[in-house]
Amino acid sequence: MAARLFEDKDHAAVYQKYRFSLQENLQGVILAYLEKKVNCFQLGVDVGCGSGQNTLLLAKYFEKVVGTDVSEAQIEEAKRATHPLNVSYLFAVLSYSACPAEKLPFEDHSVDLITAFSAVHWFDVSSFIKEMDRILKPSGCFILCSNTLDLQLHYRGQSEKLTEIFKEIQTQLIPYTDEKVKLVLYDYKAIFDALPFQDKERITDIVDKVSMSVSEFLGYIQSFSMYRTFLKAQPEAAKSLIQNTEQRILETMGVSSHETKLEVWTRQICILGSRSR
Repeated sequence: MAARLFEDKDHAAVYQKYRFSLQENLQGVILAYLEKKVNCFQLGVDVGCGSGQNTLLLAKYFEKVVGTDVSEAQIEEAKRATHPLNVSYLFAVLSYSACPAEKLPFEDHSVDLITAFSAVHWFDVSSFIKEMDRILKPSGCFILCSNTLDLQLHYRGQSEKLTEIFKEIQTQLIPYTDEKVKLVLYDYKAIFDALPFQDKERITDIVDKVSMSVSEFLGYIQSFSMYRTFLKAQPEAAKSLIQNTEQRILETMGVSSHETKLEVWTRQICILGSRSR
C-alpha cells in the first residue's frame, strides 16, 4: 500500500519552500543518461512530483512534461511556482483513486521517460513497477532518485560537531519514521532488485554540496516526513526541538544570525534504466 504523508497544506508549503531541487552532480548523472539513452523527447512524466521542483528540469528537454501527485495541496504549490509554458500539471485530488502512482492516466507504451524524485519509496512499489512497464514505450527509460539522510554539515572548523547535532536529531525522530523510509536507508536496493528489466544500474555515491542558511536548513528538517509525524503527535516538543537545534547550531558556529550560510553535503541514490528487455 502506498503511504500518504505529504498531503496537508502546511506540509506542502514547507516542502515547496525548503526542499532543494536537483543539484549539480546528480543533474550531471541524469542529463548524461538522457543524452545517451532517450531517443525521443516527447513525453516525460514526473511521478510523485510534490511541489514541482524537479519537474522543471525535465521541461528543458521534453515537448511535454506532466507532473503527477496524489496530493492536491502539493499540486497547488506546484502550480503557484514559476514554470515554463510546456510544463503541465495533472490535477490530483485527495482521493487515492484519482491519480495514484500505481494507476497513471496514460495510454499503454506512450511515455518516453518516467522519473520519481524522493518519491518511489512511498509508492506501492510492485504496483508502480507494473504501471511503469505498461506506460513506457519499448525503449522508454526511468530515473528513480532520492536524497538520503546521510548528511554532513560544514562550517569552518566546526563540521564534525555540526554533523553530530544533525545525527542527534535523526535519533530523536527514529520513533516517528515510517517503515517505507527503510527503502532509502538501504539505498533503494530492494527497489532495484524488484525491477524486472535487464538494462538497469544503481548509483549510491552521488554527493552534492548545498549552500543553506541555518534558517533554511531548519526548514529542510521540518519538511521531513518523520518530523511532520512528530509535530502532529507532540507539537510543543517538535517546535522545541527546532528551537533548541537552532540555538545549538548558532552557538557551535559562533554566530548570531540564522541567515548565516553553512554547507550541507548530501548523498543521493539513483536508479537508471530502460524498459528494453
